[in-house]
Amino acid sequence: MRLGRSKRSARPENVRDASGSGDLQGKHTRPRPPKRWFWLVRVLLSLFIGGEIVAVHFSGEWFVGSVWTNTSYKAFSTERVQARVGLNVGLVGFNVTLRGTPVKQLNETIDYNEQFTWRLDEDYHLEYVRALERGLPDPVLYLAEKFTPRSPCGLYRQYQLAGHYAAATLWVAFCFWVLSNALLSMPAPLYGGLALLVTGAFALFSVFSFASISSVPLCQFRLGSAALTPGYGVSFWLTLATGILCLLLGGAVVLLHYAWPRALRVVLDQNAPDCGSQARAGSPLLLSNPLHQQFAPPDFKTTTKL
Repeated sequence: MRLGRSKRSARPENVRDASGSGDLQGKHTRPRPPKRWFWLVRVLLSLFIGGEIVAVHFSGEWFVGSVWTNTSYKAFSTERVQARVGLNVGLVGFNVTLRGTPVKQLNETIDYNEQFTWRLDEDYHLEYVRALERGLPDPVLYLAEKFTPRSPCGLYRQYQLAGHYAAATLWVAFCFWVLSNALLSMPAPLYGGLALLVTGAFALFSVFSFASISSVPLCQFRLGSAALTPGYGVSFWLTLATGILCLLLGGAVVLLHYAWPRALRVVLDQNAPDCGSQARAGSPLLLSNPLHQQFAPPDFKTTTKL
């Protein structure tokens, strides 16, 4: 009696060749042009929102105004100059500009750009005293005096508190913007959309905080032969638009998450293979790991010859 043993191939039929699966994976992971455009739009919108929140915090274009006038140049002097006077109010202070037309007048160069701050840890009155000691032109000192704490206009306290709360809410909005980017980069689009909604809400809170200055009767800024009437500037309207944009984007993400989740995954480039749906469809899972070949049970065939 002779026993013979023949070993069949232990390779399962449902395991595809590694090279073939690599080709298929390469075909499926090849980026498509629409996804590239979606990714580009996402990046540009995100950079715009984050850059705008940081930029307007340090901007002085929240409340602006300018006027061309014929005004006195120095206090207790009859000399007058033709100049353009500008007022730019920000969250942490204001800026006064005085530029002559022409610049050379009265044997001097009339071109001033003075910054005054009102942070909580600084004394604005000391800055005003230093401006008096430096002998700045009369239009600059006139506008700076309107914002002193002892001025009957009451602008200092209102602008200081409005700017302080607006700056604080903007930093909170920036933190939620960073959080939304992190969540949208992970498989958590719903929470990323909610973070965008909170970002827009705090951006609008900063706008409403600064808009509270409108409740204070604005003193008339009379500069020589003209009156300076400021209004809301570019930073104010840009922050308002950014807050509305964040609300729209966050609402769209939440809506797509519940109504069209597949479309949301396409927009966020999160099209991961769904193994559960593949198994429910009845198609076998393809395994390309070569280690499966080593541990597969061999198939023996025993023959007996008498």
